[in-house]
Amino acid sequence: MRKTAAWLVRHALEQIGARYTFGIPGVHNIELYDELKESDSILPLLVTHEVGAAFMADAVSRVSDTVGVLVVVPAAGLTHAMSGVGEAFLDGIPMLVISGGVRNDMEQGFQLHDVDQQALMRPLTKATYRIESYDEVVSTVYRAYHKAIEGEPGPVYIELPANLQLLSGEVEDVPEFDPASSRPPLDTEAVAAAAKLLSGAEKPGIFVGWGARHVAEDIRRIAEHLGAPVATTLQGLEAFPADHPLHTGMGFGPSSVPAAQNAFKNCDAMLAVGTRFAEICTGSYGAVPPEKLVHIDINPGALGRNHPTEVPIHADARDAVPAIRARLLEDAPAREWEALKQSISKDKAAWLDEWLAHDSGDRVNPGRFFASLRSKLDRDAIIVADDGNHTFMTAELMPIFQGGSYMSPTDFNCMGYCVPGSIGAKLAQPVRQVIGIVGDGAFLMTGLETVTAVKNGLGVAWFVFNDGELSQIAQAQEMPYQRKTCTTVGILDYRAFAAATGCEFVAIEEGDAIDAGIDRAIELMSENRPVIVDVRIDYSKKTQFTIGAVKTNIKRFDTRNKLRIVTRALWRKVKYR
Repeated sequence: MRKTAAWLVRHALEQIGARYTFGIPGVHNIELYDELKESDSILPLLVTHEVGAAFMADAVSRVSDTVGVLVVVPAAGLTHAMSGVGEAFLDGIPMLVISGGVRNDMEQGFQLHDVDQQALMRPLTKATYRIESYDEVVSTVYRAYHKAIEGEPGPVYIELPANLQLLSGEVEDVPEFDPASSRPPLDTEAVAAAAKLLSGAEKPGIFVGWGARHVAEDIRRIAEHLGAPVATTLQGLEAFPADHPLHTGMGFGPSSVPAAQNAFKNCDAMLAVGTRFAEICTGSYGAVPPEKLVHIDINPGALGRNHPTEVPIHADARDAVPAIRARLLEDAPAREWEALKQSISKDKAAWLDEWLAHDSGDRVNPGRFFASLRSKLDRDAIIVADDGNHTFMTAELMPIFQGGSYMSPTDFNCMGYCVPGSIGAKLAQPVRQVIGIVGDGAFLMTGLETVTAVKNGLGVAWFVFNDGELSQIAQAQEMPYQRKTCTTVGILDYRAFAAATGCEFVAIEEGDAIDAGIDRAIELMSENRPVIVDVRIDYSKKTQFTIGAVKTNIKRFDTRNKLRIVTRALWRKVKYR
């Protein structure tokens, strides 16, 4: 039979269960877009910029059981998308990236968009493929899909020459899709060793990341049986319910809140699941696990990379954690943890009281804002944060109750994620509430994707923390340098911007406007109306993450440089007073 590669790609995407594609059509993928228009199960969405497309695809993968798909033009379209692809790569998010490519049936050189796209994408993906014939199209899409979801998930790139899309060719057969995926075998001896190590500890602790999101119930039972506190990574905030009495917050070292620091003090053994002990989740490596460490991860390269691991387990958490839970509950007696519960509860209450008591003047107190927002949202509301100071405020002040309810750019740390990420989340989960927490600097990067939300009737509310600064970096400058450079952002009239893009607008300018403003935003988004909320936030109180990370970094310097930095800070403090 004769088929175009565009038809074959569309067929393959339908077989793997893709529901959306994101991107912008051009001369090198126009035929594929025409085929997608014919699909009964895939909706192609036009974006305002390809980086927004990548963030939307990333979000679809995070909150649903389907993979996010990019369909972009070669060269510029691909490089625009690379920041979002890089975020998915470092965060472990599956994605299919499909771009057009130059023709492979011409002798002439210097074709439009003629760059080595395989070389561009190789460092940011798990694998790259260039399709050269019609017979390999469908099998390549299937292979790329399995590569994206198996092991540690991540993006995979497929380059499709324009002529194969446009012209039809002979295809011997169209292979069937086999949905079966593989997992590494579980080492039962390692499971037994892990259970023995944890049951023999006096003060065990548990640290969970994104990779533990599917085993929250097993983690709960292990924690309660051992009487162990549970901390999460930033990306893993949704991996353990924040209203469980053994939940302590994000991290467990100097950059964590007091509940975590106190609960993990003198911790002599740790179960770590689905975390790489990366820079963000450890507060610039300030959180150090005990020597007796059980580390479970799907990526064998993460085991023992940053810390010696007594019991490394290369496995999917869905296999290893239930096995450890069964072994512990069978072999070890349950422990009492009432005192730990009371201590964690007391520390959490004191931490919130400290924020509520902070004088925010005529601006919005973060503690009051997040307390109100949490009380008004559904339990399963999806919270999408961007990268910035607001990220760590959200982590410290906004409890996340269940899986699939929190996302933010973490290890690639890419600003501009929130607005398009919220759109992708709402498309994938149309019934659930979706709200964004975004700094004014990050909003300036991708705020025009609000047009995409309006066009598609998506009820998302973006709470823009408006303080006129890139505050996370401004605070990092202020503490050691006693001055700020290039961190004041331009002024944007959010009311006028909302009107220009077709969004609704709400202003929360001071504390007494918090409740009514949040109520109005929720009402508008429930009517499928995107809404921009201008929150005049007070950033004068620093997060524990910022305080701890700065101290950890300074402590790492040698004596000469430490003295130089401290002396400079003191001198400038006097000079600029």
